[in-house]
Parts: sequence; C-alpha cells; structure tokens
Amino acid sequence: MTTHYLLRSRSEHLALAFHRQTILRCLLLLVILLAGFVAYLCIGSTMLTPLDVAVGVFQPERSDHQFVIQTLRLPRGLLAVLVGAGLGVSGAILQQVVRNPLASPDIIGISDGAAAAAMLYLSLMAGGSIAFLPPVAMVGAGIASMAIYALAWKNSGVLPIRLVLVGIALAMALKAVVTLILVMGPMSTTIQAYVWLTGSLYGAGWQDVYGMLPWVAGFVPLTLLAARPLGLMGMNDSHALGLGLAVGRYRLLLLLCSVALAGSAVAFAGGIAFVGLIAPHLARGFTGRTMPGLILGSCMTGALLLLLADLIGRSAFLPQDLPAGIFVSAVGAPFFIYLLYRRRTH
Repeated sequence: MTTHYLLRSRSEHLALAFHRQTILRCLLLLVILLAGFVAYLCIGSTMLTPLDVAVGVFQPERSDHQFVIQTLRLPRGLLAVLVGAGLGVSGAILQQVVRNPLASPDIIGISDGAAAAAMLYLSLMAGGSIAFLPPVAMVGAGIASMAIYALAWKNSGVLPIRLVLVGIALAMALKAVVTLILVMGPMSTTIQAYVWLTGSLYGAGWQDVYGMLPWVAGFVPLTLLAARPLGLMGMNDSHALGLGLAVGRYRLLLLLCSVALAGSAVAFAGGIAFVGLIAPHLARGFTGRTMPGLILGSCMTGALLLLLADLIGRSAFLPQDLPAGIFVSAVGAPFFIYLLYRRRTH
C-alpha cells in the first residue's frame, strides 16, 4: 500500500513528498480549525446557532444577524486565521533556517522592527491616517531584517547562531526605542499604541482581510514550494552544500518569506508574540517532521491558536474586549520557559 505521494516537476527542480499519515493528520487539523471557526462565529454577546451562522455567511440578505456576522465576527475571525497562519509559518521557517527551536519573529527582532516603525509613525504623525500604519510596519520589519542579515554577515556567509544573537540584541534595542516613544509621547497616542503593541484584532474589517490575504496566499505556497531546501537547511551548511543546495541563496529567499509573513501580520494585528514560537512545535508533534507537513501544520496550528485566543478575549470577559495577544502570551511565556528547561536537560 502506498505510504507517501510524490509531486515532482518534469525538470525535477520541484519535488514534494507527502506521507499518507501526514496528509490525514493535516486534514484532521483542518477539520478542527473549521470547527473552531464555526464556534468563533457562534459565541459572543449574542449567541448564535450553527444554522444562524450558515445563513448569515452564505445568505446574508435572509439573516436576522447579518450585522453581527458579516460586519463584526466574520472579518475579525478571518483576519485571526490569516495572521495566525502567517506567524506560524514565519516561525517554522526561522527555526529551520537558524537551526534553533527557540527562534521566532518576535524573539529575533523582526516583529520589533515593525512595531518600532509603527510607533514612530503614530508619534510623529499624530494627525496622519491610520491607513498608512500597515505599510509603515512592513517597511520597519524589512529594515530590521536587512540590518540583522547585514550585521550577521561574516566572510562569505551568515552563520545561524550569529543571526540569532544579532537578532536578539537588535530586538532589545528596538524595544528600548519603543519604550522611549511610549514615555515621551502624548497620552492619547500612548494608549492607542499600547493596545496595538499588545496585539489586538479589535475593529478588524474586510479591508484588513483583503490587505492580509495576498501576503499569506503568496508566501505560504512559496514556502511550500521551497520545502526541500528548507529541510536541508536543518543540516550543517557544509552537508547542505555537498548535496548541491545553494545555501546562501535559499537562506535569503526563505528569510524574505519569513519577514513578509511576520511583517504583514504585525502590520494588521499588532505585536502578537509567541504564535511563531508555539505553532511549529505543536505541528511537529502532530503532523510530523517532514517539511510539507511542518509548513501546513504550522499554518493551521498558528491560525487555530490566534482564533481561540481572540475568542477568549472578546467573549470570556464581557463587556470588555481584551487583546488576543494577552492570552497568547499567557500560554507562550510558560511554553518558552519549558523549551529552555528541556534544552538544558538534553
């Protein structure tokens, strides 16, 4: 009986191996995500049934809850799925490229670059349009990633451990910049910026979904196409070179994918931490360690994590609507300590 399925291009430059067990587990994870999304649409200050949700989604003109579903919950839930998926895949890329299970966009400075740029914009352009915040944050993430890559460059390449150390140092510096802006800025800007830095999906609309969708739809499949080089990145550079991999070229390409996904996520949802750290670890345990399974698993696990965190934030403490980032961090911080402890004992 066939245990795996192989997709290969005629030139054999593209080859993806999907194990049968991995496919079944990814399908199960997709079913869980869909069930979680239905629950997200049902639960809130106005409780709905799955039938109400189905009518409101597919025949909104016939629904008595059109505003609740189409304006308040559906775009917010879709944005949570897209942002979580982007952060999950971004974290999986970083952990594989730098060969460090503790790596994630928020730990090595990419998310901090986006946050610092957004804070500067909010502080210096107090009367400016909030519509410019996403592109400003993405530019900040790009500049931070280029700075990390340039500072980590030594001789003819970038060492993964050097990349991590430089990223952590730059993240600390960017956090100091953000703190200084918070202290020096006016109170109104500080409150707005603090909520954004915590990571919140409050007030998400269809324009945010349409803005985030191209980044996830473009860079997640691109990462999947580069699954084989990403798998080889987990080896020593000399071994990967011996197998014919252009290590420098693929490392840069995959880092660009990670930056694009993390920067766009921060731009549309703020500084949500730990999703990029937790999702790949959960995916490895559930969908296996093959690269296609890891990428798809991290995508859906990250989406489910943020979806559930936002559901708790907006429904468990009514009438307050708390930022989703609070609940992700409540899980992520102990998980990070557990990873540090496990590495110490191995």
